[in-house]
Amino acid sequence: MTFSSKLLSLLKKAPLWLGLLFLFGCPSKSYKKTKSYKKYGATGKRSMISTQGPLSTKAGQLIFKKGGNAVDAAIAVSFAISVERPQSTGLGGGGFLLLKTPESPTPLSFDFREMAPNKSHQKMFLGPSGEEQKGKSINGPLSAGVPGLVAGLFHIHKKFGTLPMETLIEPAAKMAEEGFPVYPHLARAIKARASVLKKYPSSKKLFFKNGEPLKVGDRLIQEDLAKTLRLISHFGKKGFYGGFVGNQIAIENQKEGGIISLEDLANYKVKERKPVKGSYKGYDVYSMGPPSSGGIHILQILNIIENDPLKKMGYGSADSIHLISSAMQTAFVDRAFHLGDSDFVKVPTQKLISKNYAKMLRSRIKANSAQTFEESKMRGPFPKESDETTHFTIMDKSGWTVSSTQTINGWMGSGFLVPGTGVILNNEMDDFAQKVGASNLFEAFGGEKNLIEPKKRPLSSMSPTIILKDGKVKLALGTPSGTRILTCVAQTIINYLTFEMDLYEAVAATRFHHQWSPNEIRVGSNPFPTSIISDLEKKGHKVKFKPLGCKIQAIADEGAVLRGVSDPRGEGLSLGE
Repeated sequence: MTFSSKLLSLLKKAPLWLGLLFLFGCPSKSYKKTKSYKKYGATGKRSMISTQGPLSTKAGQLIFKKGGNAVDAAIAVSFAISVERPQSTGLGGGGFLLLKTPESPTPLSFDFREMAPNKSHQKMFLGPSGEEQKGKSINGPLSAGVPGLVAGLFHIHKKFGTLPMETLIEPAAKMAEEGFPVYPHLARAIKARASVLKKYPSSKKLFFKNGEPLKVGDRLIQEDLAKTLRLISHFGKKGFYGGFVGNQIAIENQKEGGIISLEDLANYKVKERKPVKGSYKGYDVYSMGPPSSGGIHILQILNIIENDPLKKMGYGSADSIHLISSAMQTAFVDRAFHLGDSDFVKVPTQKLISKNYAKMLRSRIKANSAQTFEESKMRGPFPKESDETTHFTIMDKSGWTVSSTQTINGWMGSGFLVPGTGVILNNEMDDFAQKVGASNLFEAFGGEKNLIEPKKRPLSSMSPTIILKDGKVKLALGTPSGTRILTCVAQTIINYLTFEMDLYEAVAATRFHHQWSPNEIRVGSNPFPTSIISDLEKKGHKVKFKPLGCKIQAIADEGAVLRGVSDPRGEGLSLGE
């Protein structure tokens, strides 16, 4: 079946509003009048929260009502969303956070990404002949890196928090004790990972009922996790990295074949890093630097297309899609060969984000033909990240803004729930390159700079981003979805600042993705018209239709109001006051 016939078949089954959107290929202003807009978009005069979890958004709003600042709300949201979205994030994971305070002229950057344990090594997931043993880096305790989330939250709270940590943790602990109905995304994740979860009695006990994976509507109560949260509340960071919880993580992880030790936990360090900075059409763009590749390549994509007449080309035109996707493709080539943990390898950040370098890269993109692997100077492939991260954005009118992406990597992480703690360990070791040229969970290929080393942090695409105009925050955003994170964030910025869509339209618009390998443009939900697809194919592009998984959480300061949007493709919530 051709692409055109597939699309026509989809169109016949689509509701009228989707058919109209499909035919015209751009978001309509009527979005503002839909139930979807009212559910996922919000405005506030004093504060705004946008997260992937309705209960987590409400937990953050409660903290604002208690007099907390945006950092307090962010810490409460982090703990709460660890309870509400155990398939995506948790105490057994890590993340990145960008923070703009009223006093800081530029955003601050915090790295609490997971680290490779001391006993890790480059051949730990390879067979006797050097072949990849894929399941070992994805399933079970060996796939887990040393968790950094709890350390990160205490680090940030010590510097900027105003309310007691007990107050900030309480909404999450209460949610874990009382439970909540399983929602569709969580049910899908449990079912998808059922074969791994049921291997471990603790995981099976929590996520199965009568021998079957929990279904939509079943109540998920996490009593052990509530106890762990209260231990952390009482004993601080040591309540997780030492004591009962820390010992359980080390003992039970090693009992099941893992290598995380109590020493690994005790020695985990949060890193304060300098965010990458660029400019785009008069705005200052700040995003996460290495070990994230996201910020560098968001800036690279924006630099490459900045001087082209995109608005004149039109959103959703073949010319604009060709140009933007070619910029994405180019960025991913550089990602494969230059990016890694900057504590271990030299990353040419300033070269990659320079305007002159972007000008040279732009000169290679031809108007009427797709780049080939040779033209992109392909040298070898790089690893696949899971799309099951989570993101939230928080802003208030007093000058505080938080953008944070957090994760346990794949759906349900390693699948191993540490007995007695309620903590699911991540499977972040899969984000390392297992060997040069090997691909990971996201079909991204791994270069030499991202090979496993003890205490090293794996390469990530997580891209919390904050945009300033004249020193004041204009836009803050981020999303989950592995390698698609950086392209979804870049497109939302382009939609808002170049195509001048309102924030809801900028988030809801059809998105596309090119990551060099596989050599294709991946188009998400609400695909473009068949005529546009045909024009792209004539330029030499292969087009694939598959949801991108991005769930943008964005907030814009529009002067009179703060406007928040939780991606309508997800199950999140924006709330303002």
